[in-house]
Amino acid sequence: MTDETWWRQAAVYQIYPRSFADSNGDGLGDLPGVTSRVPYLKELGVDAVWLSPFYPSALADGGYDVDDYRDVDPRLGTLDDFDDMVAALHGAGIKVIVDIVPNHTSDRHEWFVEALASPKGSPARDRYIFRDGTGPDGSEPPADWQSTFGGPAWHPVGDGQWYYHFFAREQPDLNWHNPDVHADFLTTLRFWSDRGVDGFRIDVANGLAKNLGQELPSTAELAAMPLDGSHPLWDRDDVHDIYREWRTVFNEYTPARFAVAEAWVEADRRSRYASADGLGQAFNFDLLRADFDACQFRDIIAVNLALAASAGSSSTWVLSNHDVIRHATRYGLPDANGSIDVGRLWLLGGGSLDDVDTGLGLRRARAATLLELALPGSAYLYQGEELGLHEVGDLAPEDRQDPTYFRHPGVDVGRDGCRVPIPWTAEGSSFGFGSGDAHMPQPAWFGERAVSVQDADPDSSLNLYREALRLRRELQGGEDLEWVETGSDDVLAFRRPGEWLCVTNFGSGPCPLPAGEVLISSAPIVDGQVPAATTVWVRG
Repeated sequence: MTDETWWRQAAVYQIYPRSFADSNGDGLGDLPGVTSRVPYLKELGVDAVWLSPFYPSALADGGYDVDDYRDVDPRLGTLDDFDDMVAALHGAGIKVIVDIVPNHTSDRHEWFVEALASPKGSPARDRYIFRDGTGPDGSEPPADWQSTFGGPAWHPVGDGQWYYHFFAREQPDLNWHNPDVHADFLTTLRFWSDRGVDGFRIDVANGLAKNLGQELPSTAELAAMPLDGSHPLWDRDDVHDIYREWRTVFNEYTPARFAVAEAWVEADRRSRYASADGLGQAFNFDLLRADFDACQFRDIIAVNLALAASAGSSSTWVLSNHDVIRHATRYGLPDANGSIDVGRLWLLGGGSLDDVDTGLGLRRARAATLLELALPGSAYLYQGEELGLHEVGDLAPEDRQDPTYFRHPGVDVGRDGCRVPIPWTAEGSSFGFGSGDAHMPQPAWFGERAVSVQDADPDSSLNLYREALRLRRELQGGEDLEWVETGSDDVLAFRRPGEWLCVTNFGSGPCPLPAGEVLISSAPIVDGQVPAATTVWVRG
């Protein structure tokens, strides 16, 4: 891969800054903490890091409620700290991707403060989505829409008008028909690109363009509308006009900046976001939602490789991130095989690891990860998965921070369990995360999974990731994949350029080991066979 196309086959490590490393002992992870761990990231062998939002924020939604898109939250550092971090990462040969949150600001953003202080119909309010309320005095919402975090999606401002927020009420949606919005985000993209950022992850990329008339449809009417590019809220065809505009900015730089879309859309519409005149790449969450099942994995891989090729892009592969239950836990739930929906029921039931086959879950997670890293395209890894961490599902109510927990009682426990600060050492009040306690409590078993413990164990998950990433870079020889028939519905095999083979046994019994040199295996080979829930790479 050239410097222009590094992202096509990159191993990208997602950092949730507040839970990665705390440099000053205040309990909150920060940018100097990231800088202090650059040697760890270099040894791990990743090509890039993606940082979840580090901007000034009241944390109404874990930092995705942004007060200022061109600054650093003072609790996490300064712009100088950001520059130092970028320099350290680049010095280690690691690219930098930052989160851009263009669907909404926070309610503390200077624009929204100005909007609330301005009258109806003002230019300040036009940057957001304001509507008159219904009823004789405007005291009823413009529509019966519900926020994804629970409760109404329209919030009153006291003068007969209401504003729209798809997420928390502290996250008012922007009006992308307003030229100020376009201009400001172009400024933001240049601001971070000028500071050395190599790429951007675009939050809710399918939600920016909206087409709302004066007569708003009901929730039932919205649900009945097709998602074919004409829906008033989601995945509209005209959203790509925005990204073509952004592409002109990306191409001002050498090498050109790249972006990846977080767009939860149907597979056949995903390639639009990944086009060469748009963002360049789009997240494929299909493996994340799949069961641990060979047929499902094969179908998903084949479809997404074809879609990426049609867009001139490369596919992306994701098993865990900051929004979902860690895959080591999902794969160990009874009758779940990886299902997100069953995982949510487990959380609602108390989230106890006593109800999880943690050994099976970790074994399957190691196998799935080794398969993921063998695929052509970009692999997106989430902090802590290389340690084989399970979800911390049993946090006490007073320790939770996710707004979905508070606004969807009895429906959604939230995403805190995958955002608990990760363990670096086996001892200490926060397992080496910082010099004091962490901002969320860590379970006692974290000590067994700490970096310091796994460093010394050649069979640890950490060392499996290190070796797999080293081999991935050594073996990388193109973007082709050739399926190899195995004669079993439980065994998935494909060949990559350079004549090496990836074999994953999804079944409950062993399968034959192909002839050749075993490069790596997610579990020990037994009697010349590949055990259940195991992936092996073989050359020859």
